[in-house]
Amino acid sequence: MAMMSVSPAAVYADEGGVSYWLPGRFSSLAATPQVPGWSMAAVYYHTSVSAFGSAAAAREIHVGRIPATVNVDLNLRLNAQADLVMLNPTYTFATPVLGGQLAIGVIGLFGKSSADLAGTLTASVGPLAITRTGSFGDSITSVGDLYPQATLKWNAGLHNFMTYVTGDIPVGAYSPTRLANLGIGHAAIDTGGGYTYFNPQTGHEFSAVAGLTYNFKNPDTQYQNGIDFHVDWGASQFLSKQAFIGLVGYAYQQITDDFGQHPALGGFRSRVLGIGPQVGFLFPVGDMQGYLNLKGYGEFAAENRPAGWNTWLTFSISPMAPTTVAATRRITTK
Repeated sequence: MAMMSVSPAAVYADEGGVSYWLPGRFSSLAATPQVPGWSMAAVYYHTSVSAFGSAAAAREIHVGRIPATVNVDLNLRLNAQADLVMLNPTYTFATPVLGGQLAIGVIGLFGKSSADLAGTLTASVGPLAITRTGSFGDSITSVGDLYPQATLKWNAGLHNFMTYVTGDIPVGAYSPTRLANLGIGHAAIDTGGGYTYFNPQTGHEFSAVAGLTYNFKNPDTQYQNGIDFHVDWGASQFLSKQAFIGLVGYAYQQITDDFGQHPALGGFRSRVLGIGPQVGFLFPVGDMQGYLNLKGYGEFAAENRPAGWNTWLTFSISPMAPTTVAATRRITTK
């Protein structure tokens, strides 16, 4: 069971230091094949983050439309929160594809995001200088972008492998002049691969998924994010066949510069690390398999990106694994 979520611009556009990829999208059991058929996952996601200096000023520069020829001194603080509900219907095919198991799905989201910006920004052109001090806020409740995804998984005993491709269809609520958005205003494509070690006898499990994101240009702002690299991981110990505990974490690093940013921001390459606990439960729901997972991340080592903490509560329903009944052989005598 992959802890799959979405990748919304939770509180502001990517130009403000938020990527298409939402770190933590994958975690434990990410590469293990599933039972064929339809499944549905619902995720409640909450995040609270803040940023100082250039990471906060990036949004002020963008919203305030400060010309590239203007020099700025930055003394700003950005605070933001988001509460989102995501739905992820997925169909897993029974017929093998390239010897593996193919699954396709799409993620949609609805929720609220809010942000406020406070501090002092001094802009100068030659000998003239203007200082702006104060604060302003913004919030929005609406729908976000759509995120199609396809995975291909293989099992080899205790070892499981996967590859995936996903992306952003920019149909969500977005405006280049807003401080808070639920869409990112541009398309993106992300692809990568993962591995899961799972030993049912000992209950040991470890998963890691790595990928790269290519961001297309935002047609409203002519801004284009650089290429992003990310790794999500999870490690767990099953206490029984129905419950496990463990750790989750992620690393996100932008590896190429943004294009179209204000000169004061430089290449504006973003980075963040996160780690936290998780707990999961498996239980029957009629003739289906229910799954409940709670995980949380505390972020650190952030650069050109808001950081704080986030929690994920996932509930999913999928087909129950068939019970294998061994055929008995009748002993006959002559």
